[in-house]
Amino acid sequence: QSESYLGHPWCRQWFHVHHLNTNSGKMSKSSGEFLTVSLLEEKGYDPLVYRFFCLQSHYRKGLVFSWENLDNAKAAFDKLIARIAALDPADGAVDEAVLVEYKEKFLQQMGNDLNTSMGITAVYDALKAKTNDATRLALIGDFDTVLSLSLLEKADAKRAEAAKAQTT
Repeated sequence: QSESYLGHPWCRQWFHVHHLNTNSGKMSKSSGEFLTVSLLEEKGYDPLVYRFFCLQSHYRKGLVFSWENLDNAKAAFDKLIARIAALDPADGAVDEAVLVEYKEKFLQQMGNDLNTSMGITAVYDALKAKTNDATRLALIGDFDTVLSLSLLEKADAKRAEAAKAQTT
């Protein structure tokens, strides 16, 4: 239906994820329990924190939502952004050999049945890589084109915020 409406191919792959569950069962409109981006924002959550929360689980596994689990994901996401913000973009030139090595690992992990939790692990591996900060940032930026967590943008904003705080 979508392709006939759009007039071009819509997608090549399609998969169905497990339902989002709460401790009391499946989250659904009919049960009165469901999430919207508006609700997340009303409660003070960045929608990217929710994306991060979801990416930490494989799509074939059920995901149990609770505000406590989302708080844990928020804390982990904020720490991740702080670690990325602490990297110095001017620290050396990008090491192409390291870049290729880690990109191949990332593609293998993500190519293993779209294992997004391993994709998140690859970001942490890039942070621990024995290389310079410029290469780490290049890796994270590359991985984030798939993960779509705005990691570099958020880290830049955090760096700018810290610089502004130092000048006042």
